[in-house]
Amino acid sequence: MTATSTPEATEPEANPAAPRRRSFGLAAATALVMGNIIGGGIFALPAAVAPYGTVSLLAFVILSIAAVLLALLFGRLARRSPVTGGLYVYPRDAFGEFAGFLSAWSYWTMCWVSIAALATAVVGYVDVLIPLHDSHALQAAVALAALWLPAVANFAGTRWVGTVQVVSTVLKFVPLLLVATIGLFFVDADNFGPFNASGDSTTGAVAAAAALLLYSFLGVESAAVSAGEVENPERNVGRASVLGTLASALVYLLGTVAVFGLVPHDRLVDSGAPFADAVNAITGGTWGGTAIALVAVASITGCLNGWILLAAQMPYAAARDGLFPAPFAKVGKGGVPGFGVWAVAVLGTVLIALNYTAGPDTTFRVLVLITTFTGCVPYLLSAAAQLYWLARGTRERVRPAGLVRDLIVAALSFAFSFWLIAGAGYAAVYQGVLFLFAGIPVYVWLRGRRESAESSDETPAEKSVKPSV
Repeated sequence: MTATSTPEATEPEANPAAPRRRSFGLAAATALVMGNIIGGGIFALPAAVAPYGTVSLLAFVILSIAAVLLALLFGRLARRSPVTGGLYVYPRDAFGEFAGFLSAWSYWTMCWVSIAALATAVVGYVDVLIPLHDSHALQAAVALAALWLPAVANFAGTRWVGTVQVVSTVLKFVPLLLVATIGLFFVDADNFGPFNASGDSTTGAVAAAAALLLYSFLGVESAAVSAGEVENPERNVGRASVLGTLASALVYLLGTVAVFGLVPHDRLVDSGAPFADAVNAITGGTWGGTAIALVAVASITGCLNGWILLAAQMPYAAARDGLFPAPFAKVGKGGVPGFGVWAVAVLGTVLIALNYTAGPDTTFRVLVLITTFTGCVPYLLSAAAQLYWLARGTRERVRPAGLVRDLIVAALSFAFSFWLIAGAGYAAVYQGVLFLFAGIPVYVWLRGRRESAESSDETPAEKSVKPSV
């Protein structure tokens, strides 16, 4: 049986004499969840799913319900282990170090690849504000600035990250919500087009649309991963996860409905800026593109701010247990794992450089395809961990009154995660598995080094009592 986590065991303090200050209240934790879910994707999603028709709205509803289930799952798990690195801690406690390492490695991979993708997404919106004239050098410079500015901001400390997250979330949430609500009064039913425009069955169309929308809900776990920074995490992680997910789902669904009803279907399919086209339809002018571009830049920058923090905190938790290289465990004065921030920023820089030097069909785009897979592996393992604790049925981990509810949430979350992995496609799953297994040599090396060091520290008397193999 593995040892269970406690805040004291997993979150050692730099100064044991002083209590550890937690930087995120409920509002900041909710903003972290919302900010990480609502990135740059919302501005392109309506056009991406338009070829499937309005059946894609049904896919949105299904994904929203499933995301709320995951939020409830993480809230329950955070009550048991209210510490940083939640999606690493839950599988580790249930199934041992190897499962914890695979979860941390998979999530960390998803983070730094996604960070590079988000930084690149800024370029198109900046080009609306300041023409870049198709210069790869200028485009790369913009993407790198979008990556490194939030990275530098993270060194100011988790309290500063929380403040930036609240401000950036408000800046993007309010305009998007205005479009999603005011736009409904200008909707023309004739613009929606056919219910199923895919030529496939309704079930197939929903699955295909969902496959494009999978990436849009990554981030629901943000409060659980940063639980060590959340005030009263046993209570606030679950609340922040559910509130942030519900608010994000509301913006996603209403915004997509508004865009579908404002922009004719044949135009929406080929639109490069669907929200800008929707604003132009409301105002009758052409300033919508500029306004939405400003919102998009603020949105993606805030999203990068939160994702960089998460990308540093997951390996930090694993490194404390000797399952990631030791430098990842070092924490700066602001409470941020500095080496982890540097690592994701450098890796993201490499991917951005590949994107703007090797052309569009490069390894960079291949890696982006596997982010959904690598993100869902920790979801699957966390749901399995909850099922494990429920199956054990020990009184300290399972409340009889909530057993049925927790079992339903965990089982549906496991099924949803499995569906997401399958929906990523054969190529993404195949490549994702290879990328996941590439971390095994890292685990073998770190585990061997640690056990060798522990063995060398033992006295001859301690070694003599061990049974021979």
